[in-house]
Amino acid sequence: MTAVTYEPATGLLSSMWLLVAIPAASAAVLLLLGRRADKWGHWLGVLAPVVAFALGLSMFLQLDDLSGERAVQVNLWTFIESGSLNVKFGMLFDPLTAVFVLLITGVGSLIHLYAVGYMSHDSGRRKFFGYFNLFVASMLLLVLGNNFVMLYLGWEAVGLASYLLISFWYLRNSAATAGKKAFLMNRVGDAGFALAIFLMFAQLGSVNYDTVFNNVGSLSATVVLIMGLLLLLGAAGKSGQFPLQAWLPDAMEGPTPVSALIHAATMVTAGVYLIARSNPIFSQNETLQTVVVSVGALTLLIGCIIGCAKDDIKRVLAWSTVSQIGYMFLGVGLGGGAYALAIVHLLAHGFFKAGLFLGAGSVMHGMNDQTDIRRFGGLWKYMKITWATFGLAWLAIIGIPPLSGFFSKEPIIVAAFNRPGWTGWLYGFAALLGAGLTAFYMTRLFILTFHGPKRWTDDIKHPHESPAVMTIPLILLAVGSVGAGALMATRVPEWLEPVLGEPINEEAHLAHLNHTLITVLSIGITVLGAGLGYLLFRRGTALVEQPAGPLVTAARRNLYADAFNEAVFEKPGRWLTRALVYVDSKGVDGLVNGLAALVGGSSGRLRRTQTGYVRTYALSMLTGAVLVVGAFLLVIAQG
Repeated sequence: MTAVTYEPATGLLSSMWLLVAIPAASAAVLLLLGRRADKWGHWLGVLAPVVAFALGLSMFLQLDDLSGERAVQVNLWTFIESGSLNVKFGMLFDPLTAVFVLLITGVGSLIHLYAVGYMSHDSGRRKFFGYFNLFVASMLLLVLGNNFVMLYLGWEAVGLASYLLISFWYLRNSAATAGKKAFLMNRVGDAGFALAIFLMFAQLGSVNYDTVFNNVGSLSATVVLIMGLLLLLGAAGKSGQFPLQAWLPDAMEGPTPVSALIHAATMVTAGVYLIARSNPIFSQNETLQTVVVSVGALTLLIGCIIGCAKDDIKRVLAWSTVSQIGYMFLGVGLGGGAYALAIVHLLAHGFFKAGLFLGAGSVMHGMNDQTDIRRFGGLWKYMKITWATFGLAWLAIIGIPPLSGFFSKEPIIVAAFNRPGWTGWLYGFAALLGAGLTAFYMTRLFILTFHGPKRWTDDIKHPHESPAVMTIPLILLAVGSVGAGALMATRVPEWLEPVLGEPINEEAHLAHLNHTLITVLSIGITVLGAGLGYLLFRRGTALVEQPAGPLVTAARRNLYADAFNEAVFEKPGRWLTRALVYVDSKGVDGLVNGLAALVGGSSGRLRRTQTGYVRTYALSMLTGAVLVVGAFLLVIAQG
């Protein structure tokens, strides 16, 4: 492995800390000024990521002009110094950081602009944008840190900001519960990440990227495996991967712009970033890579199966995010040149998934906040811009050429098939099956929402298109959904080579099927899934939930993941807590309180003997003297 080296930043790149400072300062102004900023606060909230995007683009261009490794860093001050542990508050700008900065600030700016219209009637809009900018600043800190402690600092700040945004409408019990669920499940993953950092320091004496990556080869295979599994646990929590996926769909309780920001461009990609950034660790152990691939393959199928059974437009998209992130985990788990393939899909996903979520928000805006796709239908006549942009994003996510999803997802399927051994067949067919299921449930979503007969409820009188402040971001994201994939698939792997290694050579790694055959199979199963979705739902669907077989029932109940968590973790946890409270109150507190009562009661009784009367004291002295004399006489008599 080539040694990892970072050069001191110069010029504009030495000011990379501004990328974090600008949205952080905006968040502070919006949250500290209070209602005095209500009239203009939302525009300050939009301006911050726009300025950060412009600055990030300038740094991207300056980095492109550098020769060599194109990796520069700046250490601002000492963050932690204790014994041999010395952690700098430092930042790194390299090709991997650059693409994430542009994604977070670019797509984030469009979501911010959209939110101006979406939140226009909300009295807490200024506070919402304060939380929004805090989220962006936290995510930028996460990707800019030059050591694992800085990454973890941004990691935790993202968790806090996501809790505030998911539970923004906290007066609704469902929103408050969803925010708490996300916070707690992320803490499980974060504990694993923290333990990985402790292990790094214990084994290598440092948490800096360059030191860890250059010396990880000296560690035993067992240590590397444990370290990687702990990192994977953290990544699974933040990215909603098995077994910590249950919080992600519930995050839909937040406002729709939150769903777009969390599910498209920021939080859920943090786990993929962590594994990609830690690629020297994961590449050291084949068993570790197999675990990552297995988690990705299993999760993408879980997301697809559950997505087929949901009727809430945002929850269908949420489970599609779980599935698409599964494809990214599949890519980073395959290692080698596949790391870059996962990042390409991540970037393309940022465009079409943000477009889908914002399109869903536009539908809700025109349909009195209705989210049940069974009660939509025929909306293309009333929301032509939303219909067209949503349709392009739909074609992109299911992988229809030449849209972006085809160029980003299909290479991952090829790489999965060409993994050596029988596992290549297993993971390849899993990825192929996921493509067919994605085409089915996303076509179901699109047809039931925009086509077929009208199935509206009586309270919806006049469905209408959203205002320009909401449709302009939809149009720009649609452009990215169409053209970004081909551009990124040809340029991004080469750009990321200094960080992630040489791009994959399909001919050199051919193990089972050639690229052309896999492409034909992928397109064929996609068309089959989409066609089946159209045929089944072109005339609408039942307006109430119908009895179904065991698989559909299980999918409606999230494959019983929530029931499993409740039975195995939540209920035993509550029982353990109650038992500990009982032991504490009746045992520990009972002992302490009992001892205090004993001393107090005894003191009270002894105090009663002190009457103040001389005759009482004289009687006591006489009694004592008689007892002493009697004792002496008894001893003498026995002697």
